[in-house]
Amino acid sequence: MKILIVRFSSIGDIVLTSPIIRCLKAQLGERVEIHFLSKVQFTDLLIDNPFIDKLYTIKKDINEVLPALQLEDYTHVVDLHKNLRSKRLISKLKVKHTSFPKLNVEKWLLTNFKVNKMPKLHIVDRYFEAVKVLGVKNDMKGLDFFIRPGNEVDITKVYGLENYKAIAIGAQFATKRLPFEQLKQIIATLEGDVVLLGGPTDTELGDQLKDSLTDKSILNLCGKLNLQQSASVLKQASVLLTHDTGLMHIASAFEMPIVSVWGNTVPDLGMYAYMPAKPELVHIHEVKDLKCRPCSKIGYKGCPKKHFNCMVKQDVEEIVRDVNGY
Repeated sequence: MKILIVRFSSIGDIVLTSPIIRCLKAQLGERVEIHFLSKVQFTDLLIDNPFIDKLYTIKKDINEVLPALQLEDYTHVVDLHKNLRSKRLISKLKVKHTSFPKLNVEKWLLTNFKVNKMPKLHIVDRYFEAVKVLGVKNDMKGLDFFIRPGNEVDITKVYGLENYKAIAIGAQFATKRLPFEQLKQIIATLEGDVVLLGGPTDTELGDQLKDSLTDKSILNLCGKLNLQQSASVLKQASVLLTHDTGLMHIASAFEMPIVSVWGNTVPDLGMYAYMPAKPELVHIHEVKDLKCRPCSKIGYKGCPKKHFNCMVKQDVEEIVRDVNGY
């Protein structure tokens, strides 16, 4: 049996597919060969997963790999993206396939009319609907994230830190990020050393936070590490403070304390930190009962209502209390 799993993006969504990969391999045994198709920029999320036998990536179009995929003679395709690109691929491969309930109508109702018809299910559990026909079930062991030895960072040896709190300061959209002053207030009140994590687009914000809090021990690693190295630093932290972003899901794989702050998106969409064995480590902060929230399932460059109450009204003291608890 040869199975192709399809998920093109993004960081969090791909990490959330890891239980599917593991359970397919564990429950179908040696008779299954697992291939994965994604975008090339997410290679580091998948390349070191021991449960994946072959990784295919594309830059933009499925035609880049279609001839090779057609030669694989797959017995089944598990479509965990369920968009036009993946549907086009399946039509070309002409093979048995399954997908998951994407719930686009339910998401539309929630974001546009605040009518919540979303099931009380994490997206991981919905992903498992795609492999039910294969007899595969959720083992409830959570997420996986694998780091190759060369990307492990000895935080004590390299930076002289031992006990520190990690903060993922970025997010793809502005409406998912705390405003600067609130983030500054939180960091100023935290106990102990702080390490800022993020990509190159977060470097300037990290520098501004560090420069504005000169009496605080802050290490800004935004833009200085690749994703696996950032994950290594994250794994060694006592706790992660994060927005609704990819590093939140990577931290879930390490079963570490997570304090997540939610802006325009909501956990009801089913993509909160997933730790079925240790739910007590997941702390969610959101401003409830706002008539305008959620305004999007993804995010915006700025608040459509201009007030940004979903972040401005966050209880900073409660956030600090949860983070300092670790």
